[in-house]
Amino acid sequence: MKPTFIEPLIIDPTLEKHKIATRARQRFYNIKVILRLGFVLTAATIAGTAMANSTSSPQIKLSTATEAQNWIVVNDTVMGGRSQASIKLGADHMRFDGDLSMLNNGGFASIRRVDEPINWQASTPMQIVVKGDGRTYQFRLRTDRYIDGVAYVAPFQTVKGEWQTIRFTTNDFTPQFRGRLVPRAPALTFADVTQLGFMLADGAPGEFALDIKEISQGSEGSQHSL
Repeated sequence: MKPTFIEPLIIDPTLEKHKIATRARQRFYNIKVILRLGFVLTAATIAGTAMANSTSSPQIKLSTATEAQNWIVVNDTVMGGRSQASIKLGADHMRFDGDLSMLNNGGFASIRRVDEPINWQASTPMQIVVKGDGRTYQFRLRTDRYIDGVAYVAPFQTVKGEWQTIRFTTNDFTPQFRGRLVPRAPALTFADVTQLGFMLADGAPGEFALDIKEISQGSEGSQHSL
């Protein structure tokens, strides 16, 4: 039986060093790719979040039947009054109109948005776009889901037949319950708002009409601050 010849393994030190260096460079390159990819994804996430925050300012457009279904009429008839009010849709706005009566200790008419709460930003000014009849209305906010209770009230004067953009800060609102101040009410933050609406209670009986196009936060443009 002939002996099996095993060819000796000859190791070239130079070649081995080259292979080791090549593998090391490859690993280093892979790490760089992973780190760069992670940086790109993180940057993209941050940029996307920033873009979403900058373009998602809360806004209500009052021009669709779907939006109109979120609103109800609340008049002094709940306590025996005779005021009348209705909600009507226009081409690009919603109209709050009716007839204010002082009979039977009445004297107010209002509409309120009670469904589909908006995630309002805590301190960014709120803004309304309205066209009135020269009367003074109230912009009213609530932080609960009840029909009755404390409302945060900000009056605003309209100019007959003229569209106005009016902005409100939290300081423009006073807490009231049935027309009386509530000194110990919690400080208002817009993030707590669950209901909002408009009221006429200026003590002058007769017909009225307020067109409302938009309620929003963070918008720019012409404005008439309180």
